[in-house]
Amino acid sequence: MAEKELKPAIGKVLFTEEQIRERAKEIGAQISKDFEGEKVVLLGTLKGSVPWMAEVMKWITTSVEIDFIGASSYGSSTISSGVAKFWLEPKENLYNKNVIVVEDIIDTGNTLSYVIKKLEERNPKVVKICTMLDKSARRVADIQGDYVGFPVEDLFVVGYGLDYDEKYRNLPYISFLDEQDVEAL
Repeated sequence: MAEKELKPAIGKVLFTEEQIRERAKEIGAQISKDFEGEKVVLLGTLKGSVPWMAEVMKWITTSVEIDFIGASSYGSSTISSGVAKFWLEPKENLYNKNVIVVEDIIDTGNTLSYVIKKLEERNPKVVKICTMLDKSARRVADIQGDYVGFPVEDLFVVGYGLDYDEKYRNLPYISFLDEQDVEAL
């Protein structure tokens, strides 16, 4: 049986590829200014942060290392389970380093809060958060982004790395699923 074809656009486009690129350029410049003359470790949260991290790091003029961590609380659902599951630890020694966790979205903040606590056990010099999207309406953990791409309404956003059950990550813009779309999947 053939796999159901995905719609090329789900809902309206919230942020275009050009808007994302421009905001990443601004954030990259701010990170460069904040860490002038110092090295930073960009720690991308897999899988959703990859396009955003790639875009931001192009604009950072200070020395950059990259590493990844795998954590999730969604699985195949549109609602966070509230329980973070880790499947990849950073390989980089983070002791006394400037660490910037790169996220696709801060939603409830539960997963990211746990990630930050685990990273602080490695005694970095500083831990900052760079997120493409900030969905503060659903925040339950006391956590904020230091470098925020865009605030976003309480929608299930997809595209530019964000997915629903591993679908839609490859959209070159950010859109959203509405309840009707999710029921049809």
